[in-house]
Parts: sequence; structure tokens; C-alpha cells
Amino acid sequence: MTLAFAVDRTIEIRASCATVFRFFTDPVRWARWWGEGSTIDPVVGGAVLIVYPGGERVSGVIRELVVDRRLVFTYGYESAGRPIAPGGSLVTITLAELADGATRLELRHDVDRAEVRDLHVQGWRHQLARFADVVTNDAFTGASDAVAAWFASWNDGDADHRRAILGAAVSADVRFRDAHGDIYGLDELVNHVGAVLHFMPGLKLEMRGTLRRSHDVALADWAAVAPDGTSALRGTNVFRFAADGRIRDVIGVPAPP
Repeated sequence: MTLAFAVDRTIEIRASCATVFRFFTDPVRWARWWGEGSTIDPVVGGAVLIVYPGGERVSGVIRELVVDRRLVFTYGYESAGRPIAPGGSLVTITLAELADGATRLELRHDVDRAEVRDLHVQGWRHQLARFADVVTNDAFTGASDAVAAWFASWNDGDADHRRAILGAAVSADVRFRDAHGDIYGLDELVNHVGAVLHFMPGLKLEMRGTLRRSHDVALADWAAVAPDGTSALRGTNVFRFAADGRIRDVIGVPAPP
């Protein structure tokens, strides 16, 4: 059988190659991607099983496994009458590290007919979006702590202590933008927060509600609270994270009047 047609798809995931690849070697993480009951035996010749949410099963065999770089396996439906029989197609996933520590994932699904290729285009769009989501859920488990440290630093009058708090939570080249500042780097951020504390004495910055995160972006509502408990200012911060889990970019958006 000649596999003359292919679905090709490339995505970028804000996580290291090692973090991404462990979803191909850990059956629990594999099932987190595909669904309950899915499993993988991460050796050449090992079995691959995908159980879709509706119960349909796809099985295959690993043909190639290169740590942190490449996974190749056969792919076919176990039910009769489906467009690909077991062993009837080949999936190749290749990872490459990007300059910022993130990962480029390239997927190629080789099949025997154009109509089979076309049937699987939207499916792979969906499955790779799901994959990026579960990987970043794993990569950014510390997002809430980093954001909590961010807000704590804006109430800390000790510059050295403020630097220590921020240094663990943000990238050295962090950028912060709002209506009153366009800040580049940790040093400038530490000084900017100090200036805010000086010119707006008595206000305490508080996060409100629950952090909302998807992929490498999170939203947090906040209020600047006066000593009498009233909110002098309100808004939302948009946080973007680096591949190492630290905050690399923040935009402050004021609440509507």
C-alpha cells in the first residue's frame, strides 16, 4: 500500500521539548490528551491505543522513538468499515526547540487516499489544540503562585525584598504596559513599582476572583483599595508566560467607568 497523501500540521507550544515529549512516554499523560482508556507503551514495537470520547478505538505500533525529538506510529481504526484499517496509515510527530525555549510541533499523517486525508484535517486541528492545552496545563501549574507574587510585590515597600519576589516570578526581560507605564526588564519594573508606592501612598493592590488561564495566557482582575476599603482603581491584568513558567509580559487594562 502506498501512502501518497498526507495531513500536515504545525503548532507552537509554550513549553520545553522535554515537557511536551513526556506526553508520549507516560501513559497517564497520553490518556489525558486522547481520553480515558488510551495508553502507549513507549518503546519501538510498543502498542499505541487511542480511545476517543465516543468510544471509537484506534490502535497502532510505534515505529520510531527519539527522546525529546520524534515519535512515529501506525494508526488505524479497530472497527470494520472505517476509512483506515489497523496498520493502514502512519503518524509522525517531530519536535524542535525554539529560541525562546518553546517547542515547535510538526505532525504528518500519511494516508493512501485524498478523501481519507481530507476527513482527518479538522480532527487533527482539534486534537493538536487539545494537546497544546493539556501540555500547558502541565507546564504552568505554578501560574497562580507567579501571579500571586506579582501582586504581592506591588505592596512591598522594601526594594530588595520586592526584587527577590519578582525575580522568582518574572523573566529578566519582563515587559509591563498600562496607561501609566511601559516598562522593560526586572530592574526597571522594581523601580517603577517603588514609584507607584511613593506617588499613590495608602493604596493596596488586591487580586479579585480566580485566575483564568488558557495555554500561556492568564487573566486576573484586581482593585487598588484605599485605607477605608473602597476601590480607587479597578482593572484586569493580562499575563503571558515564558516556556519556563515565569511571567514574561503583562498588560494592565482598566475596568470600564
